[in-house]
Amino acid sequence: MKETLTVGLEHTLTYRVPRERTVPFLYPEAEPFRKMPEVFATGYMVGFMEWACMEALKPFMEEGERTVGTMINVTHEAATPVGMEVTAKVRLIEVDGKRTVWEIEARDEVEVIGRGTHERFAINFEKFSARVAAKGKKEKP
Repeated sequence: MKETLTVGLEHTLTYRVPRERTVPFLYPEAEPFRKMPEVFATGYMVGFMEWACMEALKPFMEEGERTVGTMINVTHEAATPVGMEVTAKVRLIEVDGKRTVWEIEARDEVEVIGRGTHERFAINFEKFSARVAAKGKKEKP
């Protein structure tokens, strides 16, 4: 990561919730999910929060570098229906080498829907991909 990255960086991302990002679509093969109402799924909300952090970090990445999420601790406080816009506001609260920690708040058009913290690490994408590929080739017990 570039040394110009500093605590206090903020970023906002907005997204209109489509039907495909609701609970029944999270794991369509899982009957308990299919029987749930069509509201923004927690799993997709978490991904949306990560996306906001990745967008904030994009200008600070070196060539061949990406970030991966390593910890997330968030609430999901309110349901958001299909078609409503959600906004994630993220703020960088810690930089420790390749590690960043973010404060996150997500809102829909009515209220706060989730908040918490998220940790990301910068990785060399080529090396990371090679390790994952090697892991995939190992024999399973």
